[in-house]
Amino acid sequence: MVMRSRIFSVLVSVLVWLLLGCSLSYSSQEDIDCLRSIKDSLEDSFGYLNSSWNFDNTTEGFICRFTGIDCWHPDENRVLNIRLADMGLKGVFPQGIVKCKSITGLDLSSNKLYGPIPSNISQIIKYVTTLDLSSNNFSGEIPPGLANCSFLNILKLDYNSLTGSIPPVLSLLNRIKTFSVSNNLLSGPIPYFNVSLTAEDFAHNPGLCGKPLDPCQSTSKGPKTGIIAGAAVAGVTVAAIGVAIGMFFYYRRVSVMRKKKDDDPEGNKWAKSLKGDKGIKASLSNTSISDLS
Repeated sequence: MVMRSRIFSVLVSVLVWLLLGCSLSYSSQEDIDCLRSIKDSLEDSFGYLNSSWNFDNTTEGFICRFTGIDCWHPDENRVLNIRLADMGLKGVFPQGIVKCKSITGLDLSSNKLYGPIPSNISQIIKYVTTLDLSSNNFSGEIPPGLANCSFLNILKLDYNSLTGSIPPVLSLLNRIKTFSVSNNLLSGPIPYFNVSLTAEDFAHNPGLCGKPLDPCQSTSKGPKTGIIAGAAVAGVTVAAIGVAIGMFFYYRRVSVMRKKKDDDPEGNKWAKSLKGDKGIKASLSNTSISDLS
């Protein structure tokens, strides 16, 4: 019975080690595929990757000797940080980074990367604490999904061509210590961050406003609405005055005509205006004619 128990324990231990070995091997292969994908997707103008990233070597930890790559352990193919700043790399954001599931830092600054920052970036780099995409030519809006990178301490997006507003949800990054979006094309109010940020972190964006920059002015919609409302009130007032003046002259004319009618109900006022002999003769003449008839 004791022998069977020992045999069972040994089998369980062997099975656990096999599972761990397979897991580590699978994780290492994914990291290798991650770096291979990055190399294939970017134009290496200065040859930094071509000269250093040699995938013919299959020894454990070989990728840890690549230029710009930090590993969790020097003898283990698990990528900790990717630091490829100022290498003249050209292309769009390398989506293959998603296979480096253990990275905590990504620095692609001072290159020639362009296009939008992926909207699903929080699914690509879930656990990064540092993300530096500054001094490139990224365009489009800042993806709100960055708020789901909840471990971020440093986020640098300055010196790009980003447009739109800063997503308010980024204020949920409660671990953030450094945040910079200066020298872009951003506009709108700056969200509140639970950290002290300076004006330099937001400078040289044509439409940004709010602390630590100048206060936001009232939106353009407000003044236009006020002008329209004022014009409408003025128009109604002028129309009312015009109607009142017209009614005044109309009733005045009617009053004058009514007064004339009251003074001469039979319409003989022309006859009464005749005076002297002419009036008498006209009267006698009328009498004679009536008698003869």
